Amino acid sequence: MAPATAFRRSDAAEQARAWSGRVSLTPRILAVNVLALLLLAGGFFYLESFRSRILDQKSNEARREAQLMAAALAPAPPASRDAVLARLATQTGTRLRLYDRAGTLLADSRALGVRNFQLDDPDKDPLAKRSARWLDAAIDRIVRAPLAPGYRERADGRRWPDVQAVLNGRASAATLWRAPDRTPVISAAAPLPGDLALLSTVNARDVTERVRLERFRLSVVLLVASSISIGLSLYLARTIVNPLRLLARAAVRVRLGRAREVIVPRLPERRDEIGMLARALSDMTLALRARIDATEAFAADVTHELKNPLASLRSATDALGRVSDEELRARLLAIVNDDVHRLDRLISDISDASRLDAQLSRATFDPVDVGGMLAAMVAQRAERGLPRGVRLRFAPPPDGELVVAGEGARLERVFANLIDNAISFSPDEATVTIAARRDRSMLEVRVEDEGPGVPEEAREAIFRRFHSVRPAQETFGQHSGLGLAIARTIVEAHQGEIGVEAREDRLGGARFVVRLPLTARAAAGE
Repeated sequence: MAPATAFRRSDAAEQARAWSGRVSLTPRILAVNVLALLLLAGGFFYLESFRSRILDQKSNEARREAQLMAAALAPAPPASRDAVLARLATQTGTRLRLYDRAGTLLADSRALGVRNFQLDDPDKDPLAKRSARWLDAAIDRIVRAPLAPGYRERADGRRWPDVQAVLNGRASAATLWRAPDRTPVISAAAPLPGDLALLSTVNARDVTERVRLERFRLSVVLLVASSISIGLSLYLARTIVNPLRLLARAAVRVRLGRAREVIVPRLPERRDEIGMLARALSDMTLALRARIDATEAFAADVTHELKNPLASLRSATDALGRVSDEELRARLLAIVNDDVHRLDRLISDISDASRLDAQLSRATFDPVDVGGMLAAMVAQRAERGLPRGVRLRFAPPPDGELVVAGEGARLERVFANLIDNAISFSPDEATVTIAARRDRSMLEVRVEDEGPGVPEEAREAIFRRFHSVRPAQETFGQHSGLGLAIARTIVEAHQGEIGVEAREDRLGGARFVVRLPLTARAAAGE
């Protein structure tokens, strides 16, 4: 018997409060996979910090480079200063300008013919560059990156913050600017003897190109990963959600009372938990259908069995009012009495049979010594006396106590039913043998009689409800035909089995065999 399972009452409320319990599986599967993709998309934010570190490094390099160029330019005489300035601008790829204390421009590498500092006009850029620039602006806004000031030319040297800083005594200074095409421009200044300041300017397009290249690579990876992840998510959702919906619709049709019309898919090709669930639901539906059929058949059999004594009782009571012969009235009253007893027996057995499953499902099983129970039952029956000189012989178990887990009163009813059945079918002066023995981890009880036996084709039918084959010497109506059916229900509820077979000694008679699982200690021989 399956153990009862207790559920906390709060589980339903907690599940109702959980957001996931109100969302379909498909968006939940997609959400989990998209969350992983969002973590991958976080690489765009890392690229922003990567760009900031590179620009900081470039600014430091520009300051040191300005100091080195100032040191190289300082010993040059004024006549050769322009040539040295042009040569340094060419070698470093920067635009160099020399200012005096008043901010007056003394020399400019561009005026000397070195045009290595050229800003692009964003209005003349092709579509690809404009798209990249728009993407840069969007990402900067999302990550809230600090926006550098826009770069513009200044005629007065003192309006350059770097020049002003070194003229005020700093060893070097650098500033990050933003060109019209959103590429970084780095200006750096260093002092020269004579209250002069050297200003270098460079357009660091390589930083933007590196960031855009890494962003493009990350976008490709993200796009491929997204396509694969979403495809796998939809496939996973389809393989999980669609079968579950199919099973749910079938379960709803069963709940609506159309169990006989519903075929629950068993999904035999699936070997996972969904397949297990499908087959379990299919088996449950078949069991429910069998239970409904059995209930309807039981109700029809009850109606049929009750009609016979009721019809006999009605005939007898109707005749009592018209009969004046005392002897005939006495016979009619005897018929009425028999029919009343028969109805009482039928109603009692029907009540037991209908409630047996529910009672056994709630029963608490205790250790039961079946050997001792059988010995006591045989002794009690012998003391009460047996009809027609029938004898009972009990063969005690050779292995001592044979203990099973069960409900003693129910098991006693099983063996009492089998013993009564064997006595009723036994001829005069016959012997009914009851034996119990261990068969590995099972207890086996045999009840043998010397009666006519049970034909092989009828050995299953005798366990059906209201199937009654009685010996010739027994008066009709003394049994309800439910005894063996009740016995099988009890045995199967104890995880055992009951059957009938021919005797091994080839003598006439039947042998009923009950097999029940021993307790762990009894099976181990303790």
